Amino acid sequence: QVQLVESGGGLVQAGGSLRLSCAASGRPVNNYAMGWFRQAPGKEREFVAAIVWRSSTSYADSVKGRFTISRDNTKNTVYLQMNSLKPEDTAVYYCAVNRGYYSGPRADEYDYWGQGTQVTVSS
Repeated sequence: QVQLVESGGGLVQAGGSLRLSCAASGRPVNNYAMGWFRQAPGKEREFVAAIVWRSSTSYADSVKGRFTISRDNTKNTVYLQMNSLKPEDTAVYYCAVNRGYYSGPRADEYDYWGQGTQVTVSS
């Protein structure tokens, strides 16, 4: 089993930045793909970004150029640096782990999920 705990969410003005963290425990996740998803009120959960190993990354078109996913395998942690935030980025952000190399947008391919952290961007 893998437990995931997100942190770093909060309220920020449009154009601002936040850095989310997701700490994994229970077993090492070095060899697993890790991803971020988000869910806004009344909308379905959507893919944001994912990373395999340290440098193979993928992003949703809506966040390319603004968000950066990274990981520190020594800390069993994945990060999401969010810059130039927009009100439409407001959502609960979830961390997820795939016990393999899948780093795509299908939520049902991910095996473990965190509880989420709220990000609110004011205009």
